[in-house]
Amino acid sequence: MVERQLRLRGNAVALAAATAGLVVCAAGCSGPGAAAEDARAAENPVGILHRSAENLVEAGSSKARTSMEMATGGTRVTIRGEGVYDYEDQVGRLKVLLPQDPAGIDERRPITELLAPGALYMKNRGAGVPADKWVRVDTATLSDGNLVTGGATDPFAAAELLRGTRKATYVGRTSVAGTAVRHYRGTADLAVAARDASPWSRASLRAAAKGFATATVPFDVYLDDEGRIRKVRHRFSFVNGQQKGTVAVSSTTLLYDFGTPVDVRLPDAKDIYAGRIAE
Repeated sequence: MVERQLRLRGNAVALAAATAGLVVCAAGCSGPGAAAEDARAAENPVGILHRSAENLVEAGSSKARTSMEMATGGTRVTIRGEGVYDYEDQVGRLKVLLPQDPAGIDERRPITELLAPGALYMKNRGAGVPADKWVRVDTATLSDGNLVTGGATDPFAAAELLRGTRKATYVGRTSVAGTAVRHYRGTADLAVAARDASPWSRASLRAAAKGFATATVPFDVYLDDEGRIRKVRHRFSFVNGQQKGTVAVSSTTLLYDFGTPVDVRLPDAKDIYAGRIAE
């Protein structure tokens, strides 16, 4: 009887130990394979980030959420956007929501933005533009290359910027919106990114390299197991010509639902506003 109780007690202890082990692994156990992958991630982070834009092209398309926070003179505003992007054709559509009027009276309509190689189209732009007309902007003429002007960073431009990564470190594993990712932190050089970017992005990134207060851009980026960007956060700094001050901008892009259908049709010439835009 005593021997049988000892056997049962021993089995219970073994079962409890096994269960505890399963709980620990479920909370983040890393086997030899995961450890090896982490070692590779830490070995060449710069090279891994240089390839992240190509991985998006291979993915084809995705949905995107954007958030841009600007701070100047003690004032802080946040602009949010949501839409889709086709990385093969480098076209996308975002609905950008401006901050509410400080008095809370003026309800601002979302701006529809179409992103295309070398161009930004905006509808509901305001500033005297008829509601049924689009405004077309040549992004190469913008001092920030449309990394900031549209209130949302073009998702592919955000990825192309990582081609200019000079320094990067592997921070560790975490998750973004329930997806396992690897977190990297570093700095990118806009001039180098412009040199190595795809032909359609070069002119815009060259403009940004000249227009920003500094050509060095700090970033945090999170890649999934296929090397695709799930989240990237850039910190820009540019000179505000009107207020003669420096504006700090934090731009965050979240990518998800890869392979989602994207249908972006650019406006006809007759639908583009050719008049003067009010300041």
